Amino acid sequence: MEFKELFEMQRELDAFIEKTQKIDRDVFREKGLALMIELAELANETRCFKFWSTKGPSEREVILEEFVDSIHFLLSLGIEKNLFLDAWPEITMKQDLTNSFLRTQDQILTFIQQPNMDHYRGVWQCYGILAYNLGFTFDDIIQAYIAKNEKNYERQKSGY
Repeated sequence: MEFKELFEMQRELDAFIEKTQKIDRDVFREKGLALMIELAELANETRCFKFWSTKGPSEREVILEEFVDSIHFLLSLGIEKNLFLDAWPEITMKQDLTNSFLRTQDQILTFIQQPNMDHYRGVWQCYGILAYNLGFTFDDIIQAYIAKNEKNYERQKSGY
């Protein structure tokens, strides 16, 4: 599967949610906040900032699922503003996770305030760096995205 196909899958899911939930207003800012929350949930599962704790990170599958929760909202935000990327940003840059999360949060806020292609690309680059540092391949992300996409449809059908 190609990266750009994720945008189409997300567009279809968004349309389904909008119809099911009867959304008839602009929800860009809500999706932006949701992306920030998902980023925080991802950071929480890695436990990278918890210097006071000896407990290790969650299992890889849990962290990957949190990662793709962010990807759902990031795709959706691009669709809202008619911004698309052709390829996954494969960035092989070793970086401290805490710094990566802080940089990603900053990029998300910048994009929400100024939604243009440069800022959108910047957020994706941050997620590329996070993926690399978390040990996720593009194939890992695609498979997890597809599984979570199906789960999201089921959630909508069951009144989540």
